[in-house]
Amino acid sequence: MIKGIGVDIIELRRIRKIMERQPKIINRILTVKEKELLDALSSDKRRIEFIAGRFAAKEAFSKARGTGIGKLRFRDIEITNHHSGAPILHSNVLTTEICFVSISHSEEYAVAQVIIESEPA
Repeated sequence: MIKGIGVDIIELRRIRKIMERQPKIINRILTVKEKELLDALSSDKRRIEFIAGRFAAKEAFSKARGTGIGKLRFRDIEITNHHSGAPILHSNVLTTEICFVSISHSEEYAVAQVIIESEPA
């Protein structure tokens, strides 16, 4: 049974401006593992897409949970990758739920959708 659905979209330009003004904001948004994935990226364009995608996915997760980011912190949510490349969402607030996440980018936007499903009984 679906327990929650969340979606978020963000302009890449907005993330780029934030990063130029406050580069340390990465420490508020990304976990240690996510920063390692970010460091492996070579182009600035891809790095902005990565940060924006993670930001959107974490916002979408908080919306699917029904709490918003105010009750969850960005670093309470971690998105790594399956060996196939698909994003995998981990969070200490998930108990028996199954979480599905999708992240996509265009030239101007990053968008993410999260579906939380209760584990079958």
